[in-house]
Amino acid sequence: MLVDKTMSRRTFLLGAVSTTAVLAGCVSQRDITPVAPPSPRVQDTPYTVAELDAMYGPVEDNGYLIPAVPYQQIDPMYYRQRVKDPTGEAPGTVVVDTPNRFLYLVEENGTAMRYGVGIGRAGFSWGGNGVIKWKQEWPKWFPPAEMIERDPKLKEYSEANGGMPAGLMNPLGARALYIFENGKDTLYRVHGNPDWTSIGKAVSSGCIRMLNQDVIDLYNRVDNLPTPIVVYQ
Repeated sequence: MLVDKTMSRRTFLLGAVSTTAVLAGCVSQRDITPVAPPSPRVQDTPYTVAELDAMYGPVEDNGYLIPAVPYQQIDPMYYRQRVKDPTGEAPGTVVVDTPNRFLYLVEENGTAMRYGVGIGRAGFSWGGNGVIKWKQEWPKWFPPAEMIERDPKLKEYSEANGGMPAGLMNPLGARALYIFENGKDTLYRVHGNPDWTSIGKAVSSGCIRMLNQDVIDLYNRVDNLPTPIVVYQ
């Protein structure tokens, strides 16, 4: 279950999304009534073109060449950036603000790294408190039985058939961080993905999608497992 926080914290985490959008894109365990939230805070100094090219340019990683992200076509609020921490969680905690499509990694000194994410469609998302118990570079993908039931073509990638090999078109992308709750694998992941157009949208089967360049950055910063994670719906 989600843990109630202060009204000011709840207000921030529901920011920049209308009441209708929150209710339509949310599978919440409780009713939440947002109160005139502020707009998300973008860093004070905009990135230069050179900085963005470095952040989202092509990356060679473990023998794979990750293509550049056309960041000009993404809302700048979803660029990776350091912001004032709005969550109140302990340093080292990963916080997913589902309504606003943000993931935060809380840092010391009242700051957090913020990333834009894609989230699960209505009826497919997970929320609550858990831990990132392990993480993997260039993971295989094993679609769960429920997904195979919805789309039988995925059976060739089942666990029994060895899964989908790692690669640029693998839905988990360059990195995956695995979410556990009460000692059990939730089957939900924070992971990269090859489709940059999904950032800021509710399109996945429940996992938290990131740009490959961003999930590599997050993976390198999450170095103390198990890492607490809080997902707000």
